Amino acid sequence: MLVLLPPSEGKAASGRGAPLRTESLSLPGLTAAREEVLTELAGLCSGDEDKAREVLGLSEGLRGEVAKNRELRTAGARPAGEIYTGVLYDALGLASLDAAAKRRAARSLLVFSGLWGAVRVTDRIPSYRCSMGVKLPGLGALGAYWRAPMAQVLPEAAGSGLVLDLRSAAYAAAWRPKGEVAGRTATVRVLHAPTRKVVSHFNKATKGRIVRSLLTAGAAPKDPAELVEALRDLGYVVEAAAPARAGTAWALDVLVDEVH
Repeated sequence: MLVLLPPSEGKAASGRGAPLRTESLSLPGLTAAREEVLTELAGLCSGDEDKAREVLGLSEGLRGEVAKNRELRTAGARPAGEIYTGVLYDALGLASLDAAAKRRAARSLLVFSGLWGAVRVTDRIPSYRCSMGVKLPGLGALGAYWRAPMAQVLPEAAGSGLVLDLRSAAYAAAWRPKGEVAGRTATVRVLHAPTRKVVSHFNKATKGRIVRSLLTAGAAPKDPAELVEALRDLGYVVEAAAPARAGTAWALDVLVDEVH
């Protein structure tokens, strides 16, 4: 099973250990593209600070994020699972998983990123600020920039099993499973059962709990149909139907009564 996650806007501080080595990150087929984005981002943030804030969509109160991006090559690095914070990652609670569940997380979780393309939670990265919606002056919109390198690398990373896609729309734009891979991909929408509406905070927290439940239980669904059964066995209320066309992702609705 491969689980595709969005990053978090907020991130923990960089570590005090060794700095980033892009060649040591997972998915080495993305190394050249990562270096290009890293160079462009660091260069932008080493120039006019107001221009950098505008490009990155940062408020005055987040001016310090520009300085953070200037130091990406020298800042200490930490496992990505420690860098990413926020609602989904708080609910996922990687640090409190048992040893077996942590090994499953290392194998199966892939976090998408405007800067790195995608990383494993064990990959060591510095804290940064660069969303997939950013348009870097020399590269253009990052969602479009990443499509070609992702198309070369991600099908192999997906292997032959289930792909559970929990990304937001901006990050899904960087790679959309196609053909046979799409046929074993499942997307998840979390609905407040009484209103059948998506609530952002609620949606992220529930997705984090879903991933934690699967990792803790050692569930290994091989396809979307098995995922539906696994989630139901774990106590989730799931609505799903096989897609009408082959090569189309399954769409799962998970219904939860309480917004929390």
